[in-house]
This record gives sequence, structure tokens and C-alpha cells, in this order.
Amino acid sequence: QVQLVESGGGLVQPGGSLRLSCAASGSSFRLWSMAWYRQGPGKQRELVATISASGTTNYPDSVKGRFTISRDNAKNTVYLQMSNLKPEDTAVYYCNRALATMRLDWGQGTQVTVSL
Repeated sequence: QVQLVESGGGLVQPGGSLRLSCAASGSSFRLWSMAWYRQGPGKQRELVATISASGTTNYPDSVKGRFTISRDNAKNTVYLQMSNLKPEDTAVYYCNRALATMRLDWGQGTQVTVSL
């Protein structure tokens, strides 16, 4: 059973930066497209970044230019570098496989709070 463990969240002021990490168990990580998702208070979970097995990235307009997803296959880890954070970025952030039909069990997520 593959496990996902997110870390790196915290409290940051508007305009600040954070780097999230997601460590995955299992030997097939390098073959998977991975993604970061977030769920804000009272909101549905939404996609914020994807990275293919070959490293191609995609972002919704809401985070484009501010968030950068990357991966280290040697460490079975995917990262999310977030900059110029806004209060509306406040959410619990999760990683998972990008392909909905191949989703793994969700991890515990990591809380990001953007506030003065």
C-alpha cells in the first residue's frame, strides 16, 4: 500500500513563500504523473499543479507564476514551491497521483495559512 506524507506547511504572511514536500512509498513513483491539490475552508478540493513522469508541468490560472511543482524521483518526492502567497491560498494541501482513476489513499495533508 503506497503512502503519501505531506509536510512543510505553516503560517506565513501575505507575500511570503513556503516549500511543501510529499514523500511517497513504492517503487513506481517515477512512472506516475503527480499533482498537488488543496482544500480551503468550506471549499471543495481543487487541483493546483501537476507534473508528468517526464517533468512537464501545468497550473491553473489562480496559481500560475506563483507556484512551481517539481520532483526528485531518487527520493520519491514531489515538491511545491509557493511564492507571493495570498490569503486565498489558505488551505490544506495534499499530493496524489494526477490521474483520477489511479488515485491513492489521501495522506493527512499539510496546513498552509496565509495571514498577517
